[in-house]
Amino acid sequence: MATAVENPAPFSGGMPVEIGKIERELKKLWEQSGGATTRASLINLAVYSEAAGSLAKNTELLSRLTESNACRAIVIRSEPDAKENRVEAWISAHCHVSKAGSKQICSEQLSFRIEGSSMALLTNVVFSHLDSDLPLYFWWQGEFHDPMDPQLFAWVDRLIYDSQSWNDFDAQMRRVEIAQEEAKQRVVLCDLNWTRIVHLRLALAQFFDCAEPEAQLSGITGVEVEYAPGFRSTAVLLLGWLAAQLKWQAAEPSRNELRFISGDQSVPALLNETDGQPISRFVLRRGATEFCVLHAPDADLLDVTVFEEGAPRMHQLMPAGENDPAVLLEEELTRGGPHRVYLRAINCVRSLL
Repeated sequence: MATAVENPAPFSGGMPVEIGKIERELKKLWEQSGGATTRASLINLAVYSEAAGSLAKNTELLSRLTESNACRAIVIRSEPDAKENRVEAWISAHCHVSKAGSKQICSEQLSFRIEGSSMALLTNVVFSHLDSDLPLYFWWQGEFHDPMDPQLFAWVDRLIYDSQSWNDFDAQMRRVEIAQEEAKQRVVLCDLNWTRIVHLRLALAQFFDCAEPEAQLSGITGVEVEYAPGFRSTAVLLLGWLAAQLKWQAAEPSRNELRFISGDQSVPALLNETDGQPISRFVLRRGATEFCVLHAPDADLLDVTVFEEGAPRMHQLMPAGENDPAVLLEEELTRGGPHRVYLRAINCVRSLL
């Protein structure tokens, strides 16, 4: 079974070790298993947080994630306001029975509590404990802040973050872009807020899976989105995807309504905040036709319907996905590529986020 942690202070998610003896103690850990376990690792996954209790929370998350994603996990809880620089470390393993049922497959976890504001200290902790030359996925929880160490991000293959929690999207994105530029563009940006709407994007795209989608898309006269409190940026990002695909231009917004320019036509997009799923309803209108995707409360399916003058013409159910950090991260880990569509969506609505 994977290590379970209930009490975050003091952290009890592994065996305390001296920083300089981590590799030696890991070797002992595997030798003590007597061959009953197999160490597996396909990536390095570093998880950074400044939140209290995050070591325990992320350890529990990784116990789920490693069931299908073998990795060396480097979990970091930073306390940048501490007066002195200090590092504590623990080692542990998340073990799960293989599909064949004969052996346990285990992923290593290295946990660190870093006190002090030195970014160089964080960089050294990460780079000193990477597993060989495996790719590095770096999940930064919360907001970025200066200084952004170019040496750190020069080694990152995929930078994972969640823009849903950002207070100032443009300022945060500028920091990310500077890090990416200093890393010579090698780092791929992976926004869990973008992953959060992947199933909605698939549901909307299938409306226009026909021989002449341009004819249908060009006639859209209005959009309506219902989103939960705190998820306005998720709704705007979904609109950014639509605008990027249709080559719309964002116009000056007003209160809860955004506007886009499509050729010589203005397309209003009404945003409504309501309790429920992050995005509970998304509607496209084209004359008397309405394309509706509904994610009902506590449902794991999307209700996808086309209405003609109020009467349903087509109806189907599609997977909805989950707004759960472990599920979102696992979804992101299964996807490759540079996320160019995400970058185009950001460019379309950046001033609106």
